[in-house]
Amino acid sequence: MDLSVKIKDKILPNPVGVASGTFGYGEEYSTLCDLNSIGAIYTKAITLEPRNGNPPPRIVETPSGMLNSIGLANVGIDKFVNEKLPWLKQHFANVVIIPNVAGTSEEDYCQVVERLEEIDNVWGMEINLSCPNVQYGAIHFGTNPYMVEEITEKIRMRTKKPLIIKLSPNVSDIYDIASAAQNGGADAVSCINTLIGMVIDTNKCRPVLANKTGGLSGPAIRPVGVRAVYQVSRIVKIPVIGMGGITNADDAIQYFLAGAKAIQVGTANFVDPQISNTILTGIVKWMERHNVESVAQISTLMRDY
Repeated sequence: MDLSVKIKDKILPNPVGVASGTFGYGEEYSTLCDLNSIGAIYTKAITLEPRNGNPPPRIVETPSGMLNSIGLANVGIDKFVNEKLPWLKQHFANVVIIPNVAGTSEEDYCQVVERLEEIDNVWGMEINLSCPNVQYGAIHFGTNPYMVEEITEKIRMRTKKPLIIKLSPNVSDIYDIASAAQNGGADAVSCINTLIGMVIDTNKCRPVLANKTGGLSGPAIRPVGVRAVYQVSRIVKIPVIGMGGITNADDAIQYFLAGAKAIQVGTANFVDPQISNTILTGIVKWMERHNVESVAQISTLMRDY
């Protein structure tokens, strides 16, 4: 059974990755699950300078999900390169590491990418043009197809590694954004990032989150993610990585049938740190039941009425 996924000229050992922002830098989960069995670790977003993120409270549960407004809090590129990556290489040399890159300007993105291009154990990069929880950068770039194509082109010139553009659902036409990423030189797109939402405390009569709004994730957004992958995968020729509300193997199979070549598990990691291993086992069992020999074959079984 072939579980591998090819993006550009590199191979993921299996299609189940862990989504950025839900798995730290990998070290945080190293005693809770088998990192070697994960297809890829998409790290917590990395920016040029360290960020404290948004003020608390910045997480709140919602029906079938959660809102977060972390604001891209992270250690910055220097500490990531000097401390986080060496630790992973020492303890888990074969784990696929795909840093998630964010910034407040095109130059920020380019400088971080140039640093990561030099690191051998960086498999590829996921470019965050879709985070809804920061005032500048990220979603500011990701909602305009012309800006997406332009920044993708500039990043493309600075790396030969697989380049993945993370798409936002908070746009009028995600297909134009996906096409712009492809035209700019992206090797894959991942969709979707969180949807913008709000929770109000009816006793205090004010928003629960200090930032007022946050990104909605979890099972509630799975149908939105599946629809986005279904339509985007029929527009672009590059691989689509599906995410949004995946909590079990059936959720993952829906994404594969919709056209995804790989998936990312996010919010479910907070509930069960070993959920990615469980989902992968479930995918294998589904493939056995349906006599499917490769992950790539799953999408061919989709019946469009």
